[in-house]
Amino acid sequence: MIERLRKARRLAKPSPAAQRSNRRRPQIPCPADTVDPITREALDTGRARLMMTGAILTLAFAVVGMRLVDVALLQAAVEPRAAYAPKPATLQFARADIVDRNGVLLATSLPTASLYANPRQVQDAEFTAGQLVSVLPELNRAQLTKRLASKRGFVWIKRDLTPRQQWDVIGLGLPGVDFRREETRVYPQGRLVSHVLGFVDVDEKGIAGVERQFETNLRDRAESLALSIDMRMQHALCGELAAAQDEFSAKGAAGLILDVRTSEVMAMCSLPDFDPNGSKAGQDSSRFNRVSQGVYELGSAFKIFTTAMALEAGVARLDDRYDATKPLKISRFTIRDYHAKSRWLSVSEIFMYSSNIGSARLAMEVGGKAQRDFLDRIGLLSPSKVELPEVGSPLVPDVWRQVSTMTIGFGHGIAVSPLQMAAGVAAMVNGGEFRQPSLIKRAPGRVPEGVRVVSERTSKKIRKLMRLVVEEGTGSRADAPGYLVGGKTGTAEKSGAGGYRRRALLSSFIGAFPTDEPRYVVFALLDEPKGTKKTHGYATGGWVAAPVVGRVVQKIGPIAGIRPYDPDLPPIRRDVAINRTPGTRTLASY
Repeated sequence: MIERLRKARRLAKPSPAAQRSNRRRPQIPCPADTVDPITREALDTGRARLMMTGAILTLAFAVVGMRLVDVALLQAAVEPRAAYAPKPATLQFARADIVDRNGVLLATSLPTASLYANPRQVQDAEFTAGQLVSVLPELNRAQLTKRLASKRGFVWIKRDLTPRQQWDVIGLGLPGVDFRREETRVYPQGRLVSHVLGFVDVDEKGIAGVERQFETNLRDRAESLALSIDMRMQHALCGELAAAQDEFSAKGAAGLILDVRTSEVMAMCSLPDFDPNGSKAGQDSSRFNRVSQGVYELGSAFKIFTTAMALEAGVARLDDRYDATKPLKISRFTIRDYHAKSRWLSVSEIFMYSSNIGSARLAMEVGGKAQRDFLDRIGLLSPSKVELPEVGSPLVPDVWRQVSTMTIGFGHGIAVSPLQMAAGVAAMVNGGEFRQPSLIKRAPGRVPEGVRVVSERTSKKIRKLMRLVVEEGTGSRADAPGYLVGGKTGTAEKSGAGGYRRRALLSSFIGAFPTDEPRYVVFALLDEPKGTKKTHGYATGGWVAAPVVGRVVQKIGPIAGIRPYDPDLPPIRRDVAINRTPGTRTLASY
């Protein structure tokens, strides 16, 4: 071991020749501060570049980090409303929500994904179509293959996918197939307000109801559109109408609740209805709005207007009597009473017993021209101006002959919508002012000025007569204890080929409550109801429609904050009582 170390030292030691050579070579000092300028410049340049690169990388990471913090913590967690940039200088909103008068959501737009393809990027059209059909079986494979094999740059595959469908398509990993962020309109209340709201198409363009009427407003505004509808009243009305339609096997039903002071539509229901959320919403007869679009001969309910205009014109008093002993003949027509009393009747009795003969005589007392002017002032001779595109035009005589005056006096020979009827009756009971009905919530204190059509005195008399019909006349089944309902029945035969169809009835009842100080008008109509054992085979308005109004009043009274009270209290009896003692004046027959 020692010998090996000595040998290693000998090998490491320089040879004598090398030692002599080193002694002859001059020793040049080389301190650190004597590096040549070129080397120093290169070192400085490299150091500067390295520092600049580090600074840039540090800044880049800082920007990325700040952006991540902004996206993850500071921004609202919402998806983008559109997959494309808006037009320059244009502020775009999602389609505005629609709410009821209390803020209950009726319609809103939700972000969704729609599937499209660029056929130029699709590698195998047949394979791609087969894969898509496997997760979206509602697609037609042959048609889809043809579209994907085209030379176009864009084709829709399916709009408004569910999150599950989108996830399944993503899992396929198909080239040339992608998604576009869009919006879909959703109606949380389903069928309940379908005829009021209407619906939109796949591009969110309104094509019916309020959605169509306010298309521009809903697209350009950010705040919600508040309707006059009260969903609590809507539930009550539609539920009772649907039950009555089933009970009496009617073809359809219609009804509405109207605020008599503001003419706001609180509820509107037309049956059959439809689901606006469906892909084929309203493509059949269920889309027809019987309340605003349908026009009907509403029968005896028109006697409210005939009596009001006779009292207002001063041609009759409540105790005046008219001959109703036998049918009234004019030209080739004969006017009869459904339940004839066959005696002279006072104006109060004509109204209470719903005498066609007596109402015809009252109309003739007023005269055809005055009758036409009166009906025009209460909006019955022109389409309603309610905020809906589905509005029917009333059917009126081209020539207003004497027979027209007489038949219109008891509700035949003229056809109006239930909405027009309710607005006219509201004017008769609210003190005598007519206002066009509205589906938009009115701001407090912003009720439009009405048009005076009858006096306060005449309006009070009409309220008393309507209460009399419920207390002692044909509308007794509309009574709702504690709420003083007043109203009028209406039963009309539907017209058909060759004349009126005796067994096809339009049975209705229009009521107002509380009669001493009316707040609401409630209307109910059944189309071709069938009598039952419970109604002894009758299907008239007093048997099938009046009970609907009574039950609706009992439900919406507490909702409206109207406290029930005893109708027999003396102050209330004075407000609604009517003197039915016949007077001495009599009128001869025409």
